[in-house]
Amino acid sequence: MNNPITSRAGFVAIIGAPNAGKSTLTNALVGEKVSIVTHKVQTTRFQVRGIAMLKTADDEEAQVVLVDTPGIFAPKDTDRLAKSMVHAAWTGVGDSEAIVHVVDAPAHHRHKHGEGSAQDRLSVEDTKRVVAGLKLRKQKKVYLALNKIDEMAHDLLLEQIAEFGKLGVYEEIFLISALNLDGVETLSKTLAAAMPQGPFLYPPDQAADIPSRLMAAEITREKLFLRLHDELPYASTVETEKWTNQKNGDIRIDQIIYVRRDSQKPIVLGKGGKTIKDIGAAARRDMQDWLGVKVHLFLFVKVRDNWQNDKARYVESGLEFDV
Repeated sequence: MNNPITSRAGFVAIIGAPNAGKSTLTNALVGEKVSIVTHKVQTTRFQVRGIAMLKTADDEEAQVVLVDTPGIFAPKDTDRLAKSMVHAAWTGVGDSEAIVHVVDAPAHHRHKHGEGSAQDRLSVEDTKRVVAGLKLRKQKKVYLALNKIDEMAHDLLLEQIAEFGKLGVYEEIFLISALNLDGVETLSKTLAAAMPQGPFLYPPDQAADIPSRLMAAEITREKLFLRLHDELPYASTVETEKWTNQKNGDIRIDQIIYVRRDSQKPIVLGKGGKTIKDIGAAARRDMQDWLGVKVHLFLFVKVRDNWQNDKARYVESGLEFDV
């Protein structure tokens, strides 16, 4: 007799407006950092697959591959990168068994009661855009995660549950704080049970499906934006130019930070090179934690004005160039 299948595996797309907390939730479910998190909206530029080993309420093991997608927003016709990012987000939805729609609950509340910022207004508009897209994909299991509940009173959350429940889009609504892990375990059990029965898709100890060179570049880009989020334009990027495995087991990583104007180079370098040294030290610590070996990181700053229209950059990140 064949042994019965006792495991589950499948894909879940994590979608929502920019800065709703998608990457923070992905990292929380996986149990370690696989997607970068910064103050800037639209930080995630391509699909990052985090591999979470979860359990159902019946203690059945499930491998849930979380597709952390770029935020869904209204890109300008002239912004090739933005259009490619939104396309990548909806592609992640199409390839998944289930969807988690993450909503910034406090931003939604502030906007509804006339207290919100311009960013809150955009977040609500983008949430409506996501809901419209989900209504076209009725065959999918869709769960709503009202995020950042630690910033709101419980009675106000009940209002939102009623409001979103009327839309007829969601199978279930979860109240979570991805940052504090509130409600994340309950959501994880539901996602595990939603996966089809079958063998695991990746080794159980693998946390992410992303090329190492690209992950290293993402780590440095996170540190760059965390340090300079007010001064440096979103359009800056990082590339891993060389990856050298040394004889003693150490790894040397050479990266280039690309900015769009000569005037931005001194911002990244800082007085006496202090800023880029601090960015490099923070990135190196994360890389060593991730790789488990000593990392020698070398950062260089160059100007490249029009990198958003370089097809090779899109292919490297798994983005579509012509959408």
